[in-house]
Amino acid sequence: MSDNSDNLYSQDEEDIVSLIDPEGRELLCYVEEYIELEDDEYLVLLPVDASVDIFIGDPEAEELSVVQDEGTIEKIYPVAQAVLAEKNLKLKRTPFVLTVEGELPPVDEEELLELEIQDEDGNSLEPEALQPLASFFHEEKEYSIYTPLSPLIFFGRFNEDGKAELLGEEEYQRVQPLLEEQLFNQME
Repeated sequence: MSDNSDNLYSQDEEDIVSLIDPEGRELLCYVEEYIELEDDEYLVLLPVDASVDIFIGDPEAEELSVVQDEGTIEKIYPVAQAVLAEKNLKLKRTPFVLTVEGELPPVDEEELLELEIQDEDGNSLEPEALQPLASFFHEEKEYSIYTPLSPLIFFGRFNEDGKAELLGEEEYQRVQPLLEEQLFNQME
């Protein structure tokens, strides 16, 4: 796959699907791959816009944690939106993830944040590199907005109505390792 610095907007319009959550929020995704598995067709989806995470804490002191509480996101969202607008980026409340529309600044290797990630068993995985986009204060707390350099991938399928949807948790747990294996085999 590619990182956010590549131009992902050159794909055809028919390769884009819309995921809509119960609140009516829309996430446009490219269909990166169609994978046949167990007589079903699955979709490997990549959001059209860059995904972002908002962290609370001091990046210099390496004391950061991802803001996941919807109430906190609701409170800080207007400030985050305004700060990103100053950089010609439009923050969006999309299903499953926050995204930004617009041209991301060039990647500065010295500014990257490396996050150590562990799996469920506590084993260290490859660190995730995040590009800083903006920071701001709200109610005397420091927040930072980052976008991952590695693309965010979703697995989905078409439902009976022909609309794209994410896999349910049970189905995802069952087929995720098989889908990832096929996807990585295709990339080699």
